[in-house]
Amino acid sequence: MTEPGDNGSASGFSRRRLLLGGAAIGGSAALVGAAAGAAVATSVNQRDQQPGDSGTGALGESTVDPYGPHQAGIATPAQASAAIASFSLRPGSSRTDLVKLMKLLSDDIERLAAGEPALADPVPELAAVPANLTVTVGFGPGVFSLDGLAPYRPEWLVDLPVFAGDEIDPAFTGGDILVQICSDDPLTVGHTLRVVSNDAAAFTTTRWIQQGFHNAPGALPSGTVGRNLFGQVDGIVNPTPGTADFDEVVWSDAPAWLVGGTGMVVRRVEFELETWTQLDRAGREEIIGRNLSDGAPLSGGTPESQVDLDAVDERGLSVIAPTAHARLAAPTNPRERILRRPYNFGTGVAGDAGQIFVAFAADPAEQFVGIQRRLAESDLLNTWVTYTGSAIAAVPPGFSPGGWIGETLLEA
Repeated sequence: MTEPGDNGSASGFSRRRLLLGGAAIGGSAALVGAAAGAAVATSVNQRDQQPGDSGTGALGESTVDPYGPHQAGIATPAQASAAIASFSLRPGSSRTDLVKLMKLLSDDIERLAAGEPALADPVPELAAVPANLTVTVGFGPGVFSLDGLAPYRPEWLVDLPVFAGDEIDPAFTGGDILVQICSDDPLTVGHTLRVVSNDAAAFTTTRWIQQGFHNAPGALPSGTVGRNLFGQVDGIVNPTPGTADFDEVVWSDAPAWLVGGTGMVVRRVEFELETWTQLDRAGREEIIGRNLSDGAPLSGGTPESQVDLDAVDERGLSVIAPTAHARLAAPTNPRERILRRPYNFGTGVAGDAGQIFVAFAADPAEQFVGIQRRLAESDLLNTWVTYTGSAIAAVPPGFSPGGWIGETLLEA
């Protein structure tokens, strides 16, 4: 007779023990309820929205294929709820330990993405609603201190610099393993986070967890780009998945083990909402450099139009102010582009509020750091934002049935 946590299969539990390799389960896993809420639609989530209350359960049954040349959760349309967890490898961890962990997590991802319980799932009933669940795993710089891995570290994979104005809190910074969990059901995100944390506990300790939200599916017209807590239309300037442009911006082509993978940057940004909303509309638009109504640049055009940095008004003054966010975030060379996939957090009524800024780029040092330096030094928006967390990871390519995430590196 099996216990509910055994997933109804004695053989399944023994397979889990095999994946663990007999490692003792240590530490306590984080038990976190996922935040409900609304989704900033970037170009990766301009999708055909489902009715918000069809009563059919179709959204809950929707799945995202976890297999392929790239991990899911990057080009995937951004879901309504997310949790990003950072784990530190336990002292004395070996490359073999990391292999066991990645095999175990890959098995979890395969099952949960299909709406099936993980092995030894603590609450198997909660696995039945995948709602477009994706789990994306990345390796922080510390992983490459394990035996034999140092030569395989990408040159860009070092801790991000502390930029001007940063107030970095260790509670939201760094990590050896980063895991991004996204779903259109916040309960599914919470359950998946619990499974991942439980299974990682044999090899890691939880460093930090951040939870975020977007608009619920069906809340916005199809193809609409959502807003952040400042009211800005957020995530307009993104490459389009499935294009050569997207491939060039996002997917890495070196080193060999990372081909089909990418770089991931996570920055926690706290917003000062109360004083921001005291500004008049024209003042807010000048600070951003875009219309609040639809996100179009003040220089004219549609939301997708390039910002005309040379545009002047009838007085001969720059339409886009020298300190405007849109001007400073604009690329100064063809390579200075990233895929933005951020999430909102908090409300500002009680406790912190802001954005979990998540970005993907083939080479974050070349594509992201320059943008952030300009913003840190001159962006007038910094009066209302504070960066309090920072992390970076190399996201391995995807995997196939019978394979596992990180295989290209750990079996190199």
